[in-house]
Amino acid sequence: MNAGHFALAHWCVLIASLLPIACAGLAKWGMFTVSPRKGGYDNSNPRAWLASQTDWRARANAAQANSFEGLPFFIGAVALALQLGADPARVDTLAFSYVVLRVAYIGLYVMDKAALRSLVFTAALAVNVAILFSGYR
Repeated sequence: MNAGHFALAHWCVLIASLLPIACAGLAKWGMFTVSPRKGGYDNSNPRAWLASQTDWRARANAAQANSFEGLPFFIGAVALALQLGADPARVDTLAFSYVVLRVAYIGLYVMDKAALRSLVFTAALAVNVAILFSGYR
């Protein structure tokens, strides 16, 4: 890894950081042009509007919250692994795997595939632990 250049793992941190925002956008999809009086997105009170959603919109909002919850561990694992001298190629591969699993997790959450979603969540958590320990000597 060259100083001053983003490795794949760094790009994965950026992508993972944007996933919660993508989930929020998905939850609001198609409701920006509908009047809040008719159930459309209420930018004056966005949290209450999101909390009142049901079905896939509620699940997209829940995926947003879960994505925010998992983000500090992922960022910390990548940073610590690289700081401890982990093989950058290994961290890149694991970080990319984590992002792919998290994107799949979000899709499964929105589609209400609970059992498979939990399995993918567990796999992403295991990958995150592997990132953290890849710098262990």
